[in-house]
Amino acid sequence: MSQTTSPSGLQALSRTTLLSLSAQTRRQGIQNSRWPLVPAVLFILFFFVLPLGRMFELSLVDPTFTLRHYAEFFEVPTYVRVMLHTVILAVNVSVICLVLGYPVAYAINSTSPRARRLFLIPVMLPYLTSLMVRTYAWMVLLGTNGIVNQFLGLFSFGPFKLMNNSLGVYVGMVHVLLPLMILPMCNAMRNIDMRLVHAAEGLGATPFQAFLRVFVPLSLPGVGAGLCLVFIVALGFFVTPALLGALENMTVSMLIENQVGVALNWGFASALGVILLLTTAVTIAGAMLVIKVVSRTFATRGIRLLGGAS
Repeated sequence: MSQTTSPSGLQALSRTTLLSLSAQTRRQGIQNSRWPLVPAVLFILFFFVLPLGRMFELSLVDPTFTLRHYAEFFEVPTYVRVMLHTVILAVNVSVICLVLGYPVAYAINSTSPRARRLFLIPVMLPYLTSLMVRTYAWMVLLGTNGIVNQFLGLFSFGPFKLMNNSLGVYVGMVHVLLPLMILPMCNAMRNIDMRLVHAAEGLGATPFQAFLRVFVPLSLPGVGAGLCLVFIVALGFFVTPALLGALENMTVSMLIENQVGVALNWGFASALGVILLLTTAVTIAGAMLVIKVVSRTFATRGIRLLGGAS
């Protein structure tokens, strides 16, 4: 016996279907619309693009077009030395943070998810304190009559000069930037499938070979992200080198502050900022190329270990 649908039922069903399709169309239209991107684009334009454009303008216009600010930078050897010292300082701090941070990230990743969250608390805890306060705390610790020298004095050592030199700068900067290295590596290591490492061990690799040939290459994206973060922030560091360093530890940010606050030379300060920006971009591009080559080498050839074949 066949069932028939009344005209009113068909109209109600058709109306419901049309409303559903209309709502779905509106949702797809909102998802495909680019209007939600407008506030983000305006924010980037106002707070990033315009200041950078103004910086380029000040470095090239004084009051007409000129390149004398850039010529002054390359003509004075002191300015070039400050730039090289800043880059070397940033590279060294990045390497130190990598050496110290990789074992910490690996140890945190080796724990359970609950313990991992607990171990990340002391990593992020320093960021609840002002950078200035942490720097002054290091001055109390590393001073001539500071806590470290007083402790060493109990064993008839010292006093040692632990600040107003490169040592103090490195200690302070590594302390501040180490979490920026650990967190990206922890995130990358968390996404590594450990079954791959166990499979390598099952195929005859030693734990060290499996770690070096399988785990390390898969963690390189986190290493690259951490290196970029630490390097970029270290290039613009001002407070820590200014308070824990000496005159020979001057960085580009300190030189820019001197040109703006003392010499009132905004054009030359802008040129320094442009040169620092270009130096950062070139260095990061080179580092990413090296990481890409290393990753490809790990993936295609492996590395020769004791008792292992490439």
